[in-house]
Amino acid sequence: MKSESLWVDKVVDRDKNDQCIWDLCFSPDGMQIVAAAGSRVLVYNAEDGALIQALKGHKDAVYCVTYAKDGKRFASGSADKMVIIWATKPKLEGILKYSHNDSIQCLAFNPLSGQLASCACSDFGLWSTEQKSVNKSKVAARVTCCSWTKDGQYLAIGLYNGVISIRSKTGEEKRKFERPGGALSPVWSLEWCPSKDDKLYTLAAADWGQKVAFYRLLEKSVTEKAVNYDPACISWFHTGDFVLISGSNHECNLYTKDGTKLGLVAKSDSWIWAARSQPGGNGVVIGCQDGTVAMYQLQFSTVHSLYKTRYAYRDNMTDVIVQHLLSEDKVRIKNRDMVKKIAVYKNRLAVQLTEVIIIYELQSDDPNDMHYRIKERINKAIECNLLVVATNHLMVCQERRLQCYNFRGIKEREWMLDSPIRYTKVLGGSPNKEGLLIGMKNGQIVSIFLDNPFPVQLLKQASSVRCLDINCTRDRLAVIDEHQTLLVYDLKTKDLLYQEPNATSVAWNSINSDMLCFSGNGTLNIKASNFPVHQQNMQGFVVGFTGSKIFCLNVYAMSCVDVPQNAPMYQYLEKKQLKEAYQVACLGVTDSDWQALATSALMEMRLDIAFLAYARLKDIKFLQLIYQIKERQRRGESDSRVFLGDIYAYMGKFAEAAKKYKEAGQEHRAMNMYTDLKMFDQAKDYMADSHPEEQKTLMAKQADWARDQNNPKSAAEMYMTAGEYDKAIEMMGKHGWTEMLIDVARKMDKADVRYVTKCAEYLRQFGQFAFAAECYYNIGETQKVLELHVEARHWEDAFQIAEKHPEYRPLVYRPYAKFLAENDRFEEAQAAFHQAGLEKEAVRVLQVLTENAVHERRFADAGYYYWKLSMQCLEIAGSDPVQQDDMLTRFAEFRNKADTYYAYQSVQHFMEEPFLRGQPENLLNTARYLVHKLSRKGTELPPGVSKMAVYYTMAKQALDLKAFKLARHAYEKLQAFKVPAHIQETVELNSLRVRSKPFHDVEDLLPYCFRCTTTNPMLNAAGNRCVRCKQPFIFSFVSFDALPLVEFFLERDITDDEAMELIEYDPAPKSKQQQQGPKERRGTETASSQYQSLRLDEGFDEMMMNGNGGDNGDDPFTRRLMNFDPDSDEFSRVYVDRETLKSIPSNEVVVLKWPTPMRCQYFKSMLPDYSTSVCHSCNKIFSTDDFEFTFVQRGCCPFCRKSKN
Repeated sequence: MKSESLWVDKVVDRDKNDQCIWDLCFSPDGMQIVAAAGSRVLVYNAEDGALIQALKGHKDAVYCVTYAKDGKRFASGSADKMVIIWATKPKLEGILKYSHNDSIQCLAFNPLSGQLASCACSDFGLWSTEQKSVNKSKVAARVTCCSWTKDGQYLAIGLYNGVISIRSKTGEEKRKFERPGGALSPVWSLEWCPSKDDKLYTLAAADWGQKVAFYRLLEKSVTEKAVNYDPACISWFHTGDFVLISGSNHECNLYTKDGTKLGLVAKSDSWIWAARSQPGGNGVVIGCQDGTVAMYQLQFSTVHSLYKTRYAYRDNMTDVIVQHLLSEDKVRIKNRDMVKKIAVYKNRLAVQLTEVIIIYELQSDDPNDMHYRIKERINKAIECNLLVVATNHLMVCQERRLQCYNFRGIKEREWMLDSPIRYTKVLGGSPNKEGLLIGMKNGQIVSIFLDNPFPVQLLKQASSVRCLDINCTRDRLAVIDEHQTLLVYDLKTKDLLYQEPNATSVAWNSINSDMLCFSGNGTLNIKASNFPVHQQNMQGFVVGFTGSKIFCLNVYAMSCVDVPQNAPMYQYLEKKQLKEAYQVACLGVTDSDWQALATSALMEMRLDIAFLAYARLKDIKFLQLIYQIKERQRRGESDSRVFLGDIYAYMGKFAEAAKKYKEAGQEHRAMNMYTDLKMFDQAKDYMADSHPEEQKTLMAKQADWARDQNNPKSAAEMYMTAGEYDKAIEMMGKHGWTEMLIDVARKMDKADVRYVTKCAEYLRQFGQFAFAAECYYNIGETQKVLELHVEARHWEDAFQIAEKHPEYRPLVYRPYAKFLAENDRFEEAQAAFHQAGLEKEAVRVLQVLTENAVHERRFADAGYYYWKLSMQCLEIAGSDPVQQDDMLTRFAEFRNKADTYYAYQSVQHFMEEPFLRGQPENLLNTARYLVHKLSRKGTELPPGVSKMAVYYTMAKQALDLKAFKLARHAYEKLQAFKVPAHIQETVELNSLRVRSKPFHDVEDLLPYCFRCTTTNPMLNAAGNRCVRCKQPFIFSFVSFDALPLVEFFLERDITDDEAMELIEYDPAPKSKQQQQGPKERRGTETASSQYQSLRLDEGFDEMMMNGNGGDNGDDPFTRRLMNFDPDSDEFSRVYVDRETLKSIPSNEVVVLKWPTPMRCQYFKSMLPDYSTSVCHSCNKIFSTDDFEFTFVQRGCCPFCRKSKN
């Protein structure tokens, strides 16, 4: 740091008496200085010290002045207790004044609001342009100084009693600091740090206890430094990095923001009461007791050092920052003393402070390590011009003298040169033997080695050396002389190789020995070998050149510039110097430049350089080509024309490649190349004498290209021409060209089974079954034809083939059966399953349909499907003796479930539908039938069937039909079930209602046994049997009323065929009396013209007298009918012999014929005049009236849905 005096003015009054300069301030633009001199306010031009104007207005000494931040006004305060506001435009003049009760001590403008704080001895006031009056506040001690923070939020006031009061912008005290000396340490000056980076609100304060303090408001911390004089003024440098302190020592010194002294700014013969920094510059103005106003210019020299990629420089005068130029990492080393010199070398760093030199070293050998530690301290104050550090030594340059010290501070060697040293550069070397390159004022350039006491002269030029550098191979030297001329010498011959003008700094590339760069006149110049210079704009000085990175120092900032090396590379390429071009490219060029180098090397057949260049580009294709060429050369192939043809082909220059192939007599290579490129017209030019197979190959490749170009039709035709039938047929099939497929199939020979089959498969896929069948017929594939018919559901054609070829019957009937089952044609499906021999599948399909019907509550369908299942089981039982017993058991099970679901459908309709279907009597009979059926011991409740619903239906209908006993029993049963909420109330009301009714059922509803003539209760424990003779009731499967039928059985020795012959034998006709049944004979009726009489006891008494039956004791069937034990719980069947069968009229016998292995069932009608109908499909018996009504309504049997009987 150097301080230079710019101008000085001595202020005196008319009597030549010195006028004390109490205060100074700069205008915000730094162009004017306002000084408080005596009773006047002086305005100076800051540049030359000319007095602009002396302002009068005060009557006594002016103690303080301050400038507003906006530059429009400034203020002055005087011992006359007045504050004057001065305007700056259009002219300097006072615009406003106000007074205090005491003399004014200090003034400060708020930098944001423009508010003026004026402090007198006992109070302070706040003035602003918006207020007419000044708000004043009393203070406890005399005010000496004040200052606003940079954001205008806080005002600091220094008091004579050693207190610093922190006030808000309204004047309210927020905080206060007390100096340790109290009243013995009056705070004479203070100022807030103006830096925008200061986030802690740092306040610098000076007291007359000969101390300065730095308070940090937000951290609540303080740093104190002692000075050996009374500080009269402390002010910040405009950047906030330094502090100016002046006072009773007659000096103004520069300090760091931590209080470390850096150096002397100015010296006077009297006290210096004020010192201010110039905004935007390095100027400092001081005001002295003897009336001196002086302006000084500070010069901060750049202290730095560079070695390869490590750059060290001084920051804030006391810190050293080491920067790694490639990684951009930085490390700061704090020294708390002014740094004078810096030297860096490899892992060493030397820092010269005021009284000591500190040697640092890196903590590790990592080239990117940035952690330094102290190695040695040399406690010597050495004055020098240049400082250089080596591995174990320190070199100090003083004009002509160069001294070498070890790290203990001992001088080991000294060299006295012929002329002052102008430039020094460390060349490196082994430890303790490092070399230095030195340029001197007389133009001499020498090298000095630490172990050699004699300098070695390299060369001597006429002009002084300003800068120099040596290349990495130590054979060329670049020197810049005082005329800014760059001169490059060959150190072996001492010859001047070339020179360039306008150079201020130079650096050789640390990797390439033929390349250097130099800067000057705002340009960066790059020169390779003897080629012309390549220029680009750049400000600063070149200090280093590594690879493609140039390190440039601009003022204090070191920057790294990436410079592409394409210009010198192309210069080498033009001269065919491929090796040198590759070396330059390695420094840093773009991919396109690498491509140019690789191409040039390849065309010159420099395969080694081409391989390296393509490896940089990661171009696998050309790397493989180079490898192939090398292999072919190793095998003895040497025709460069063929190699060049391959290279041209890889580069896409196909015409040139073909020419090279033709020159070498390798036309087939050109043909293959054009074929691969789908350039078939060009390929044909080179295949005139080719073999037919090659022509076919070419055609096939052309077809491949047409396919890839989305021209499949042409591709298919070309494939056919080339004999590639597989690909042609596949393409036709892929695009659905059935006509082309048919033509191909017809043109094919029968021996080409594979191609015809493939055509047929595609035709089959597109639904062209007739043409596909034609293809299969042509090659004799009968089974495939059959499969086609089945797939197309051409069943008649399929059946015809199956008739001719019985071995294919399962292939037809299995899918046919599935088709029928899917279309609800179950009878036909079963027949088809049977014909296909797939009884189990038939059963399985019906089981699935049955389960679905139950799940979906389609109980009529469930009953129908169970009936179909039962008949299927019966059929299997007749055809498979092994499964007969199991199938008969399942037949009975399924038939029972079919009856249950069929009957339950009516109950479901009653529960779910709002209107009643059919007659109430029928619904009551159906419910009774289900109750008896489900209540039988060992009976499992089928899925989906609800006993609650059955009992509720029976109870409701019984109550409506006056079967009160049955209704009461049903409602009592319902108490055990969970009844749905919507009928709960109905059930409870009807339960109460039925109890008020007689406890009996109407006689017309009571079941009658046609075997033993017993009237049965409506609900009995025996179920659907007579309570007396245990004879099962035969129900009409519409109304579920008991039919007048009694089942009888044949003697064991009578076959069904014989029985049918005997039944068909009609006996002699009976009398009318004999034809009457037991029920009719209970009473006889006579009639005349006047009256009618009815006797109820004649026939009945006679029947009872004969016992167990009636009066026809000669009727064999009647005798067998009454053959039972009423007291037995076992059911006694009615067996008949041949005579009995003959005696029964055929019109009174109902025969149910069952398939094998079951026998027929026989029933005797006890009321011959009562007509019954039988469905021979399901063997259900109906009342003829019921059956005919239902058949007309539905068009089929209500149970098995057979449409014809």
